[in-house]
Amino acid sequence: MGTIDVHTHSVPRSWPDLRTQAGPGVWPSLRVDSEREAMILLGDVEFRRVGAEAWDAETRLADMDADGVELQVVSPTPVFFSYDKTGDQAAKVARIFNELTLEICAPGGGRLIPFAQVPLQDPDAACAEAERAMASGHAGVEIGNHVGDRDLDDAGTVTFLQHCAERGIPVFVHPWDMPSSPRLERWMARWLAGMPAETHLSIIAMILGGVFDRVPPSLRIAFAHGGGSFAFWLGRFENAWQQRPDLVGVSERPPSAYLDRFSVDSVVFDPIALRLLVDTLGAERVMVGSDYPYPLGERPVGAVVDRADFLDEAQKAAIRHGNARRFLGR
Repeated sequence: MGTIDVHTHSVPRSWPDLRTQAGPGVWPSLRVDSEREAMILLGDVEFRRVGAEAWDAETRLADMDADGVELQVVSPTPVFFSYDKTGDQAAKVARIFNELTLEICAPGGGRLIPFAQVPLQDPDAACAEAERAMASGHAGVEIGNHVGDRDLDDAGTVTFLQHCAERGIPVFVHPWDMPSSPRLERWMARWLAGMPAETHLSIIAMILGGVFDRVPPSLRIAFAHGGGSFAFWLGRFENAWQQRPDLVGVSERPPSAYLDRFSVDSVVFDPIALRLLVDTLGAERVMVGSDYPYPLGERPVGAVVDRADFLDEAQKAAIRHGNARRFLGR
């Protein structure tokens, strides 16, 4: 049985002018430079170069075959989330990109599994778009880890997560919109330090914000990039909960009691880091992810699992495909 990759992204080959579809503002657009290369623009500013693997199913499938990947979850690229716009604008954008994601995945013969985006700043609209997208063929949703200064314990986001739990919709959380400063603009530090910190902070918000206390255990939720730095600092988190209950001890149980409530992907690149994840969360809470097709992702997909000699065959099988099937409800 082949690997299931739960963390990949797509970029459509083209999309309509979002200023005419959703209203005035700075929107992403695509400058197509050749048949196999394009540049995502934010207004007039270059954001990210992408290749045909971002939109071409044939290219994706060939790469999957080369890496032994059976199924691939295809999620939006977070720059399209539009959380800084009105809920109505973001809902229009979500519908556009969700339909385009279905078009990207359609030639995959069922091997490309589409995940939708939702207007998370408007919980009613987010629930409605999740329902519509699932009915149209999506298998889950990807959300960003915050909306402005509101983290995942925001009341509206909790309402959306409760909806997903009730409807059996899997949720993949991806960091986005990392803080910027002169120190973080060097060496891709927003991605190297900021992205792990954002994911760590979001898991803290799920625990201390009481989300896991309010959302039923049926919620299937996973965090990208190995959960960021959470596993490494769980001991510090636990100690703070015990020593400063006036500030930190606000969840019903200590942080370590919630480790069976979420999963993470395996994009940590080093077997030592993967071992920490497995030792902390259990092999049943880790799934292969690659961050394909972006250059900071892992190729071959699942290479860190192959190099992890501390895992037995049953654990490797669980991480490669068994846990993902449970997450996806398959």
